[in-house]
Amino acid sequence: MTTARLHSIESFGAVDGPGIRTVFFLQGCPARCAYCHNPDTWNPNGGREVEVDEIVHKAKRGAPYYGEDGGVTFSGGEPLLHGDFLLDAIRELHKIGISVAIDTSGTYFDDYSDRVIEAADMVLLDVKHIDEQMFTELTGRGQGPLFDIIESINRHQKPIWIRQVIIPGINDTEEYVKSLNNFIQRIKSVKNVELLPYHTMAVDKYAKLGMTYRFADVKPMDHGRCEELAEELVQFKKQA
Repeated sequence: MTTARLHSIESFGAVDGPGIRTVFFLQGCPARCAYCHNPDTWNPNGGREVEVDEIVHKAKRGAPYYGEDGGVTFSGGEPLLHGDFLLDAIRELHKIGISVAIDTSGTYFDDYSDRVIEAADMVLLDVKHIDEQMFTELTGRGQGPLFDIIESINRHQKPIWIRQVIIPGINDTEEYVKSLNNFIQRIKSVKNVELLPYHTMAVDKYAKLGMTYRFADVKPMDHGRCEELAEELVQFKKQA
């Protein structure tokens, strides 16, 4: 049975997919997002080694609370770094009737990734930025993996949640939200779109890790303004 590096587990997760979920944060990420709030997941050698049997055991403990919508979410870090492990884990979880979501940053895609997306029940996709140059500035990665993931999602017609962090001075305009809506139109089976207000809760974590936080001077996004932009997104979707 394959293994992976596990950073942490969140029981009764309510924001990483529909319903109540057990969220497994896997270790390692190829991106270096300027506003990442989990830089301790970047190192692929961090965390601890975990086998699929442990994942199944932990997931079964939460099963009474999943209901029809809940299940397991693999997040990170970047879970697609662990493609062979995910395929084994999804297969074993499906055997006991537990659905699986993959929460990806859209910054990594390899020979396993298409098979993982095909096997999973849904995908959560964090759109870092729709502009290629800004995407690279924010993540240190190119947009190629993002489009590979979208192509795979469309090919397998997987339900998808889109999430976009709204950052002051970066993408907090109606013009950007309109462009985001146009971008989303290329993706099939979109079930939900979330605009998430940027926050600075990770600043202290970077300091403790001795790391430089690139957005230290960026103020948190106003929640009310973020909600206004979300309403604009709905209107743009209706007009599309």
